[in-house]
Amino acid sequence: MDATIFYVLVGAVIVAAIARWRGWPAPLLVTIVALAASFLPFIPEMTIDGHVLLSLVLPPLLYSAALDVSFVGFKRSLPQIRRLGIWLVLLTAAVVGLVAWLIMPSLTLPGALLLGAIVSPPDAVSAAAIGRKLGLPRRIMTVLSGESLINDATSLTLYRVFAAMIAGAAYTVWQGIWQFVIAVVVGIVVGLVFGALLHQLRMRVADPVVIGTFGLLVPFGAYAIAEHLGGSGVLAVVAMGLYVGFNAPRTDYTTRQQEAPLWLSADLLLESFVFAYIGLQFPRVLSDLGSESVLQILLLSGAVLLAVLIVRPLYIYPAHAVARWWERARLRRWERVVKARGFESLPQKPGRAPMTEERMRRRLTEPALDWKDNAVISWAGMRGVVTLATALAAADLAALDDKSSHAIVVVAFIVTVATLLLQGLTLPVLIRRLGVAGDSDRDEDAAAIAAVRARSRDAGMAFLAEQRERWAAKYGDAEMKAFDTFAMRMTRVETDTDRAQQVEDSMPKPSYEDLVELSKGWLHVRREVLLAERDDDNLDEELMRELMAAIDAEELALDTRGATQPQSRA
Repeated sequence: MDATIFYVLVGAVIVAAIARWRGWPAPLLVTIVALAASFLPFIPEMTIDGHVLLSLVLPPLLYSAALDVSFVGFKRSLPQIRRLGIWLVLLTAAVVGLVAWLIMPSLTLPGALLLGAIVSPPDAVSAAAIGRKLGLPRRIMTVLSGESLINDATSLTLYRVFAAMIAGAAYTVWQGIWQFVIAVVVGIVVGLVFGALLHQLRMRVADPVVIGTFGLLVPFGAYAIAEHLGGSGVLAVVAMGLYVGFNAPRTDYTTRQQEAPLWLSADLLLESFVFAYIGLQFPRVLSDLGSESVLQILLLSGAVLLAVLIVRPLYIYPAHAVARWWERARLRRWERVVKARGFESLPQKPGRAPMTEERMRRRLTEPALDWKDNAVISWAGMRGVVTLATALAAADLAALDDKSSHAIVVVAFIVTVATLLLQGLTLPVLIRRLGVAGDSDRDEDAAAIAAVRARSRDAGMAFLAEQRERWAAKYGDAEMKAFDTFAMRMTRVETDTDRAQQVEDSMPKPSYEDLVELSKGWLHVRREVLLAERDDDNLDEELMRELMAAIDAEELALDTRGATQPQSRA
């Protein structure tokens, strides 16, 4: 088994590397190649326990995805994300459960609902890969990424409830709701605790290797402890990732520089293995299918697949219409309050930018999605590792008979592979035909970047003006030419540097370390401006990270140059 896993990993990474080189969606190509390879006689059957697969693969993938998600964008899109990640999962589980029970009554209603919970959560890895390649607008990518972070928690909580019912536990609706609430609260609390501890470690330890190692380990601990306490391990990892990612700009730049390629490599390795494993399960599906009740199981698979494909758009469009109606009602109520009491009556947060009418409207409204955006979101419902892993775990439930467990595995496999291939291969065509991808964010991003760069430059120049007086007092006017040359290089404006005057030879001269300190102060105030603009909701968090990476690169170059400089002058 160990050698088999190694060979699968190597083969999957090679196929994914070819896909990246050719500009193809790697998850789809890996799945197709693995499906074809499963027919080869020398390929051994590989089976991993579903619970083990979830515990090993899900925490790092979710944590990495949460690190990259803009918390500001996530918060703004939370109503849309909540509708998809919670309510759509519940509706899909109920519809699929009813369909499965009608077609195969031997599953029993709890078993059919268990199947519904298994196939209900989409996996956004494929959709995200396609969206990034085609340039989907950030408003769509945020919704898809946010949905994938929380729908697994809803699905796994439902799985836990229905598995307990199959085992004989008596559950009322209120008990199920209470267990869901406990899973959410415990998971989020555990995740925030782990996130706060990891953030403090990142703030106090300047060794990026140690921080990177802890970053790889901590998601597994948060997941395991949350599950042990009855909470959602998925939400624990997501909450931790969002917290650490939001506060990452406050940590040392070397940590961020080391962290990005580390998680990109981990994502490539894990995602390649997961989709290869999905494709290689085809022989097991054939053996589970057998000859008994073949037509019934295939009919069940087709009906469940159809239900999964249809329920999503049938829910998204009405839910979006209702949300827009509620949004307009809130705006009308807010306008009446402002008209009656005055805009000054609105709550103001100390230390933050003053509340404006534009900011309040943005807070009360969701990011606008039109029917084309919703069409893309409706068709981006590919299933992935959670569906297959929970199906394999369900097959080991002692309370399920062989026929039911085989049916669940077969249906989950067919739904996963069919959605990956059908939706994954046609989604790029849909995006191009609708014209959703393009430069819709470019003008807005350019304006935001220009504005924040102007504010950052003003803050930097104010810092330099303050430091200039300190340098003049410490080193004298004779050494101000070095300062002015530095300031001219940093601000790229013409500066009169002809200020040298005769001074006493006893005046100290600025060292290289003084120039480095000045440079890092300049970079620090620019970082603070970016953070303030992000916190005041004037700058999208993804844009902030791009600008922060540029500043990090400047500081990295500064430290690299420093390693080759002579010692400071006495």
